[in-house]
Amino acid sequence: MSTAQPTNGSVYHRPVMLAECLQALDIKPEGRYVDVTFGGGGHSKPILEKLTTGHLYSFDQDADAEHEAAALAGPNFTFIRANFRDLQQELAAHGALPVDGILADLGVSSHQFDTAERGFSTRFDGPLDMRMDPEADRTAAEVVAEYSEAELHRIFGMYGEVTNARTLANTLVTARRGQAVRTIGELKKAIAPCTPRGKENKYLAQVFQALRIEVNDELTALQEMLLQTAQVLRPGGRLVVMSYHSLEDRLVKNFMAKGKFFGEVEKDFYGHQHTPFTVLTRRPVEASAEEVAENSRARSAKLRIAERSQEKAKS
Repeated sequence: MSTAQPTNGSVYHRPVMLAECLQALDIKPEGRYVDVTFGGGGHSKPILEKLTTGHLYSFDQDADAEHEAAALAGPNFTFIRANFRDLQQELAAHGALPVDGILADLGVSSHQFDTAERGFSTRFDGPLDMRMDPEADRTAAEVVAEYSEAELHRIFGMYGEVTNARTLANTLVTARRGQAVRTIGELKKAIAPCTPRGKENKYLAQVFQALRIEVNDELTALQEMLLQTAQVLRPGGRLVVMSYHSLEDRLVKNFMAKGKFFGEVEKDFYGHQHTPFTVLTRRPVEASAEEVAENSRARSAKLRIAERSQEKAKS
């Protein structure tokens, strides 16, 4: 069992690029804001501190996060226990539309990584779980045990960008015939024959990323949430998204620039582009060397910012 104990936002989860996120949201004291990834409240708490008559709505599907959110209880704060793919539905149910800003800090919280029984980290031995919502049906162990070789090849190649994904899938399927693979230690042992020597940590991180994305349907949920932001944000509202790997960042970049994830920008009869957002960061904001030295998680973070277009929001 992990010794990590959730106590407050700063311990539970150290927020990455906090000052940059707050500046990007351009917070108005009377505004209405949404943190779609509450975690331990590392971003939510300082947002809330900047509000007077405004309101903050924070989403998370994790019961541990809900426990942390209790510390922020007050008239200006509402915690919503839900996946952010339900953004518009939940905000409408709370009478909270439209909003002035949305913040998404994607990926796994420090607490989730540091809690062995959650199965997110290669540093511990524990169950192959990886569910961001502990009440969800499918675990990583079930993916490993039940997926076909072709399906495993797909997720390791697509979501983990593993170079030997086909060999990895074959090795895993062969190993599970002889012994069940239910724990992190058993998975490491099963795929040891195809794990590159000297690059074990990076390789395992890619494998775990692939399984985690599949278990939580992360990329589909991200796309569904982003598509709703154009309806949820008021004209001039800010969309602020921080991602930690290229798959997420590519989706965010394309959506902010084109209003879609693939293909070219749509144009009308006169050649005018139809884009719901104006991009404010042509290149992503990255953490300073000082922050990376203090928090290694910040190394891969990319922050992108966009503003809801005035003219399109009126149509």
